[in-house]
Formats: sequence, structure tokens, C-alpha cells
Amino acid sequence: MFQRIAVFAYGVVSYTIFFCTFLYATGFVGGFVVPTTLDGAPRSPLWQALLIDVLLLGVFAVQHSLMARPGFKAWLTRMVAPAAERSTYVLFSSLALIALFAHWQPLGGTVWNVEDPIGRGVLYGLFAFGWLLVLVTTFLINHFDLFGLRQVWLFLVDTPYTPLRFVTPGPYRLVRHPLYVGWFFAFWATPTMSVSHLLFAIATTAYILIAIQLEERDLLAVHGEDYASYRRRVPMLVPRLFARGSQRAQAARA
Repeated sequence: MFQRIAVFAYGVVSYTIFFCTFLYATGFVGGFVVPTTLDGAPRSPLWQALLIDVLLLGVFAVQHSLMARPGFKAWLTRMVAPAAERSTYVLFSSLALIALFAHWQPLGGTVWNVEDPIGRGVLYGLFAFGWLLVLVTTFLINHFDLFGLRQVWLFLVDTPYTPLRFVTPGPYRLVRHPLYVGWFFAFWATPTMSVSHLLFAIATTAYILIAIQLEERDLLAVHGEDYASYRRRVPMLVPRLFARGSQRAQAARA
């Protein structure tokens, strides 16, 4: 019983750290409220700041992808309870982000700056939409399983874990990765694009495009033809809105 309580407490603490990190990230990227942000006056030589930022982004990318692979999960569960594996992934992802927040080096410079109030409002609206889309899509596919709470709860009440069914709710019917679409809005929609912000946006976009390939390979291995069929029907990131409209029109004429 002590082990089950300890694993549950570990999962709750890991989730709490994640959620605080998520909230901090909105201010870090958006440049408000929190003490450290992407933008700001340079504090070190350009080459040194650039090297530090690239290393921080690289650490997060390697950690995030490596720990998500089935082989690493199998290795990790030799040392921690299987119910705590997802919580451990969430915790280390949060710690990698916290290190990035703490040590990020602003580069200075401005790529673009939208001064029109309406334009700024639209971009801030798209920024908010991106963060909201990220959060909503996690709940559509089971937020608590994604971040490890369901696993540690089932372990606490001594109930076997059952994998989630493959489902495609809401925006998952338009694109296969609406969560990543949300990240693109969150990272690119800004009225003031600094050089630091541009570096962050380009690096995270490149990482996401690579991560999608790895993730889809794993999804095919787990869900087989269900996911293969879904991948054939639904685009990866950009919805086929006009194609759907054309299909409906053809069906109506028929």
C-alpha cells in the first residue's frame, strides 16, 4: 500500500510541476508577467548566447523524443513502477523547460513589429487561440492519461491499466495533430518578432515536424490499420476544408 501511495503522490507532484511550467511558458513566450522571457536586451556576446540557446533547445528535444520511445520506456520501467513511467516523462520534460526558462539568453534585434492596434489584437488573439487549442486537445484525448495522473490513480486503487481506445474527437477529424497546430499558433503569432523569438519558433517547428514522424511510427505500431486508415483520410496539419466542401457539394448534387 505504501508503494501505491508513494507512486500516486509522485504523479500528482509531477503533474503540478508540469501545469505550473505550462502556465509559465505562456508568459515566457508571450513576454508578460513572468520574470524571464524570450525577448530582452542581450546579456552576453551573440555567439555565446546563440550557443547556449541552441544547447537548451537541443536538450529539450533529445529528452522529449528519447523518453517517448518504446525502447526507452521499457528500460525505464525496470527502475520505476510502470504506473510512474508517464509521470517521470512529464517531470523530466518540465525540468528541461524550466532549465530553458532559467538560462535562455536574449539575442536582441527585431524581425517585425506590428504597430497597428487591430493587427496586434488579431495576433494576440491567435496566440491565445494556440495555447487554448493545445490545452483543449489534451482533454479531448484524455488529459489525465496523457500527463500520467490516470496511471497513478489506477495503481493507487489497485486497478489494472487499460490503454485508451483510438478516437478522433473534434479537431482530430480535421487534422491528425491539432495539438501541434496549437503550438504553431502559440509560437509564431506575435506582434513583435525578435531574433530570439524567431530562433525559438524555427527550432521548435523543426523539432515538431521531426517528432510527428516518430510519433506516427509508434502510433502505427500500436493501432495498426486503424491509424493507417486515419492517416490516409485526414491531413497531418492543414485541414482540407475546401476539399470537404467540394465533397459535400458533389454528394448533394448526386
